[in-house]
Amino acid sequence: MSIRIGILGYGNLGRGVECAIKHNPDTELVAVFTRRDPETVKILTETAKVYSVKDAEKMKDEIDVLIICGGSATDLPVQTPEYVKYFNVVDSFDTHKRIPEHFANVDKAAEETGHVGIISVGWDPGMFSLNRMYANAILTNGNDYTFWGKGVSQGHSDAVRRIKGVKDAKQYTIPVEAALESVRNGENPELTTRQKHTRECFVVAEEGADLARIEEEIKTMPNYFDEYDTTVHFISQEELDRDHSGIPHGGFVIRSGKTGWNNENSHVIEYSLKLDSNPEFTSSVIVAYARAAYRMNQEGQKGCKTVFDVAPAYLSALDGAELRKKFL
Repeated sequence: MSIRIGILGYGNLGRGVECAIKHNPDTELVAVFTRRDPETVKILTETAKVYSVKDAEKMKDEIDVLIICGGSATDLPVQTPEYVKYFNVVDSFDTHKRIPEHFANVDKAAEETGHVGIISVGWDPGMFSLNRMYANAILTNGNDYTFWGKGVSQGHSDAVRRIKGVKDAKQYTIPVEAALESVRNGENPELTTRQKHTRECFVVAEEGADLARIEEEIKTMPNYFDEYDTTVHFISQEELDRDHSGIPHGGFVIRSGKTGWNNENSHVIEYSLKLDSNPEFTSSVIVAYARAAYRMNQEGQKGCKTVFDVAPAYLSALDGAELRKKFL
């Protein structure tokens, strides 16, 4: 029997989830819920329907897992604790500093209603988090480094677009090459946030908007830009569409550490991603964790979970015997 999936929000991430479901035969898309007029939203899956977000609660018995594809700034802190009351859910909440608070809110609602909610799923947080944890458990004496980019950050782009007077925007995260090389060489540098990355924003402002105010709001935005050297370019919609239509991304998680009685041997663990489409890759991770959420709930588990709480076997469509034969 297929795992029945609903998508809440049909932007870049929601469309990516729809594509990922197509490539996972044990899952099926049942419904897409939107805040827009459902008649105006065209999806690719012929067997699924588009509904108003107001109808989601009524379909709680027809959906095994609801994938919530809202933004981390204002959508997910409200939506995930609300919808986990009715469904098993997965989200991609990526404001790192607010994850403990978000976890507590989702956990309370999920425990009370007997559902599983897996939060902060994707590649960072998500796959990068797992690799940081594994590397720390293995090399207990060492240093962690995470570099992102060069690529488009959806969360940061979304945050810029929410500023008054901004019509559209793309934000690129760029690693500082000298810092990356120093880490790979095992030099264990102490790097500030500012020394590791720069941020570059391409902004389409509304006619007559106060450009100086917009630039200042971007550069001082807490949790997003205030700790980085940020460059803001104001360009036309035509230029943005022509030169910045893709959504590539990637990055590196590196841990360098020492072993031996006298710390005589050095080791570097590196995990990297190079992605043509950030939302489509993120969506592929999310659908694997939707499978896990369903299985864990079927076993009677409930409450909020993160990637740290999900055993790898729950993610795969293969059973234990096949996994041991193929991958172990």
